[in-house]
Amino acid sequence: MKDSADKKKRPGFFAGVKAEFNKISWPDRQSTLKQSVAVVAISVVVGVIIAVLDYLIQYGVNFLTSL
Repeated sequence: MKDSADKKKRPGFFAGVKAEFNKISWPDRQSTLKQSVAVVAISVVVGVIIAVLDYLIQYGVNFLTSL
């Protein structure tokens, strides 16, 4: 079991969180904007690819079931 002396040596949970939070290096505004645009663009492209594949698969299944 741990005694009370060990508890006094350790910093509290929130003090540790605050210390780690201060170590974060935040990106600048321009970098954040570029990354956000890239995420939206890639999401749109992947959405279009999925929609086209869905249409082709649906057409193929309908063709096979109509035979």
